Amino acid sequence: MTRAETSRQAPRDSKQPVRPVRQFPQGRDNGSVGQVEVLSVTFDGQGDVLHLQSGESLSPITVAYETYGKLSPSRDNAVMVCHALSGDAHAAGFHGTGPAEKPGWWDILIGPGKPLDTDRFFVICSNFLGSCYGTTGPTSIDPGTERPYGLTFPFFTIRDMVDVQCWLLDYLGIDTLLAVIGGSMGGMQALQWAISYPDRVRGVIPIATTAKMSAQGIALNEVGRQAILSDPKWQDGNYPEEDPPARGLALARMIAHITYLSEESMHRKFGRRFIGDNGRSFNFSRDFQVESYLHHQGDKFVQRFDSNTYLYISRAMDYFDLELDYGSLEGAFSGSLASFLVLSFTSDWLFPAGQSLEVVGALKRLGKEVSYCNIESDQGHDAFLLPGHRMGDLVAGFLNRLTRGGGP
Repeated sequence: MTRAETSRQAPRDSKQPVRPVRQFPQGRDNGSVGQVEVLSVTFDGQGDVLHLQSGESLSPITVAYETYGKLSPSRDNAVMVCHALSGDAHAAGFHGTGPAEKPGWWDILIGPGKPLDTDRFFVICSNFLGSCYGTTGPTSIDPGTERPYGLTFPFFTIRDMVDVQCWLLDYLGIDTLLAVIGGSMGGMQALQWAISYPDRVRGVIPIATTAKMSAQGIALNEVGRQAILSDPKWQDGNYPEEDPPARGLALARMIAHITYLSEESMHRKFGRRFIGDNGRSFNFSRDFQVESYLHHQGDKFVQRFDSNTYLYISRAMDYFDLELDYGSLEGAFSGSLASFLVLSFTSDWLFPAGQSLEVVGALKRLGKEVSYCNIESDQGHDAFLLPGHRMGDLVAGFLNRLTRGGGP
């Protein structure tokens, strides 16, 4: 029986994942976890029905995930990494050995001797529900029709994503997480973990995130969705895989990518520099380097992402509102048992520091263990994915305190 055929009722002894072998691509140093592979499990047993927050149900569900490091005999060293909107399970290491092979999206944080030290911790990154990178979502085949779900896929929320991640923990035989960590939409999932499963997580590290999407955030997401919906090739979501609404999706990505940067970082990288020595063209072609960069980001995104998936995931972000779901932030976190390290960045205008401080204030009023740092950076929202600041040291220190049995 393969992993993809194993249901959640498999015996615990069969759940121990194999540690990836450290085979380093040429030119890579030993700070990497080496060559890794994407694993998957399909939950298709009689009881494997996910009852969604929308009131709909979904089954079966396949989850793609990667693991790094080794689970301790006492199974108490697991750290769950939650990815952002367009991310996937490939958080560290390399899938191939070629010189052009790119590392996982958080390779700066995960590996031997790094803040998420794989010589000490068993790190798990699962592709969340609704994605197009191996976990069941709009691009998956609906067993009832044997066609991709498309817009027949049910709406899902951050809470639903966390429920599926909890299924994965059951499958791996892990009762309690040492910590859960994520940035942006991954930070939303981290907060939800503390609320939905308070007895299963000891530490929570939400980074560059919020307890609810702001009106500005919802507005920006809506403009991106309308870019896709207005593309003639969208065809009410029934576009063929080989001819998607590429222009709409690329435009949505261009809009979103601006929000991930800061004025300072854009000025440093591009300023008002022209493309080559062309100067002003006095037409609507691309004159400025920043224009070329945004088009490049949009074109790249179309090659790796799905338009319907973008619609669903951005809507899940919009619906995230802990105050609405639990009456107040105090009501949301009242049952939490975890210690918290909340991090924001000074130049993040998508999820500014004030939104993190709302979470910190609620936790403090409840008497929860919480530390907070607004990290100096001019890199904007994407700073949590980039080197050059204190984030890694803060994460490492927090995890060290957790392993010693202390809080922040």
